[in-house]
Amino acid sequence: MKSYFVSLLALVLLAGCSKQQDDDYANNPDVPAQLHNRPVGASASELLAAAKYTSLTIEVQYMTGYAPDAAALSYLQSMLGGLVNKPAGISIVTKEIAGAASQTLSANDIAGIEQANRTVFTSGSRLGVYVLYTNGSYTSGSTLGIAYRNTSIALFGKKIHDNSGGIGQTSRTKLEATVLGHELGHLLGLVDLGSPMQANHKDSDHGNHCSNSNCLMYYASETTDVLGFLLTGNVPPLDAGCRADLHANGGQ
Repeated sequence: MKSYFVSLLALVLLAGCSKQQDDDYANNPDVPAQLHNRPVGASASELLAAAKYTSLTIEVQYMTGYAPDAAALSYLQSMLGGLVNKPAGISIVTKEIAGAASQTLSANDIAGIEQANRTVFTSGSRLGVYVLYTNGSYTSGSTLGIAYRNTSIALFGKKIHDNSGGIGQTSRTKLEATVLGHELGHLLGLVDLGSPMQANHKDSDHGNHCSNSNCLMYYASETTDVLGFLLTGNVPPLDAGCRADLHANGGQ
């Protein structure tokens, strides 16, 4: 898992440092590319504090057949409402898009889908975040979700559906909520990824993840390793170390 996250981080760092064109996004050719093509965690303080952006809109796009679980989205909105300072509010909008032809997607594939379909962008006092539910799996078969840019995450819908909601499986709400919360946690700068640690709680074996196995930011929360825990447990919360990091970086 460590090598996966480090390699993904290298990819987004490369994307953030290389020359970008302002017409990267088909639905908004005038959006400055640097607002959305930065590394994961680069917008952590902007997401957490109200100094620059007073509202947050999360655009959830889903491929046909993989609509998000409504209760999981409610969980995400409530979670963020207790973490970020956005006095003008947090809203979530959803939109169905066509499925991908390939059943296996790389981070580059996902970024291309976003650039062709995203419609909510950071503008004025509103910060935009993009969430994609795919109809396929990631190149790493156990992965349920990734954070790949400063305002962008993806959930692998088929992988989540295959591992939840059935007899003997965890509920889809719990699994989706866990993966959503975990990946948004990375955008908020966790762990040591834009929100500086107030005390060392980084899992040195798994990159930018929490060392506390009961924390939402533990590495297993974005892989199928979390399934056994969710059969009997609830969506894991952020632990005190993670919450302290967010508070110190402008959060509640």
